[in-house]
Amino acid sequence: MTDASDGGRPEREFPTMLEQMGGVIGIVASSIPVVVFVLANLLFTLRVGVISALAAGVAIAVWRIVRRQPLQPAVSGLLGVGVAAYIAYRTGEARGFYLPGLIYSAVLGLAFLVSVLVRWPLAGVIWHGINGDGQGWRSSPALLRAYTWASLLWALVFAARLVVQGLLYNAEAETWLGIARLAMGYPLVGVALLGTVWAVRRANRTASAAAG
Repeated sequence: MTDASDGGRPEREFPTMLEQMGGVIGIVASSIPVVVFVLANLLFTLRVGVISALAAGVAIAVWRIVRRQPLQPAVSGLLGVGVAAYIAYRTGEARGFYLPGLIYSAVLGLAFLVSVLVRWPLAGVIWHGINGDGQGWRSSPALLRAYTWASLLWALVFAARLVVQGLLYNAEAETWLGIARLAMGYPLVGVALLGTVWAVRRANRTASAAAG
């Protein structure tokens, strides 16, 4: 169904992916248990870190229930920190907490790279999926090219995480691994987002100039 007032753009009858994730606040909140673990483990012990991370995950879930916000981000975050905490507890090593993150980075890095090879760059698929815009952007050569470069940038980000944190994991440098996990989190994501926005805006200007 379309609305003539917005140039035929489909009306959004369902919440966008970003809304389902609880917006930017929801995304940030889902990472709080990891931050809590890193700090608690550095300042105290592994046991305190595991308990603190689980407590933070539960607290975020309760906070979302009270505010009647989507629970999916809290549940996903709690499940993720639960798996990480279980691995750390079973192995008796703090570095076990970071193993799921390393696997996550490897899978996403490979996914972004493969998406470029099959000409369905994930940067575009995710960007327009989050905003509920559909996938019509693939018909624009300029946008397809822009999202291809953006996807390669995201693949580089995940590859950098995997290499640096993987080396620290193998070296059993748990303290530096925790620091690297924080330092290579939102800062690198911010760089990738800025690169994506710049590439897309440049592509839109190019497409508009060609149409004009």
